[in-house]
Amino acid sequence: MSRPFRFAVQDGPFDDADALRGYARTVEALGYKELYSYDHIGAVDPFLPLAVAAEATTMLRLGPAVINNEFHNPVLLARAAATFDRLSGGRLVLGMGTGYMRSEHDAAAIELRPPGPRVTRFGESLDVLRSLLDTGAATFDGDVIAVAVDDLGVRPVQARVPFLVGGHGRRVVGLAGRLADVFQFTGLVHEPGTGAPTAAGFAREDIAERRRWLQDAAGERFDEIELSALVQVTHVGDGAQAVADRAAERTRQPSDVVAASPFLLIGSRAEV
Repeated sequence: MSRPFRFAVQDGPFDDADALRGYARTVEALGYKELYSYDHIGAVDPFLPLAVAAEATTMLRLGPAVINNEFHNPVLLARAAATFDRLSGGRLVLGMGTGYMRSEHDAAAIELRPPGPRVTRFGESLDVLRSLLDTGAATFDGDVIAVAVDDLGVRPVQARVPFLVGGHGRRVVGLAGRLADVFQFTGLVHEPGTGAPTAAGFAREDIAERRRWLQDAAGERFDEIELSALVQVTHVGDGAQAVADRAAERTRQPSDVVAASPFLLIGSRAEV
């Protein structure tokens, strides 16, 4: 299925209600389709500012990109997501990721599981969330998560709240193939131990490989999954070479990777 390009913004004055209202209206007026927050210790709550943005706009879709799954109980997260979808008139896109930054987990005294168990919990959370948001109920007894909810008590407006799943590893891509409505290629690879993100997956061949993984995992539903790229730098016009040079230094990637990567939109309009 071919789709038109759509553009979103992940940014905003999320700690200032008046400024956020004006910002969200501007984002919508410029033709962006979505406005995303984030989920980090040391930043604002991922949902509350978006309620202000929803109140100020009419069509803009909103969501966290992405929820750190390790920070959240899936039942309570489903309750927050369903409530937000109701209050926004059915405009939630629920972005989900495994979590990765050890320093944040240590600061909040929240366990950061090793990668394998973390992805296992992520998949189980997605299953629980899907059931709760689709039906209002979930009975699940997995390796990590066990829930028995007969009635969540709040239902989203949307019949199916879309899941945006972001990631790079094969198991996460596989989960996206089964459960995501949007898969976000990030190119970010996390260092063992600290979880610090690196740009080791920015090359086009890495992206193509993950697309193949996604298609294999999704099977017949592959055409139903929207493909997204998490753009790190955008610069169009004069001064592009200097910006590209700085991006290459910051990401530690060769200049040809920077020029070709969809995560770095730098150059003339035609080049971008």
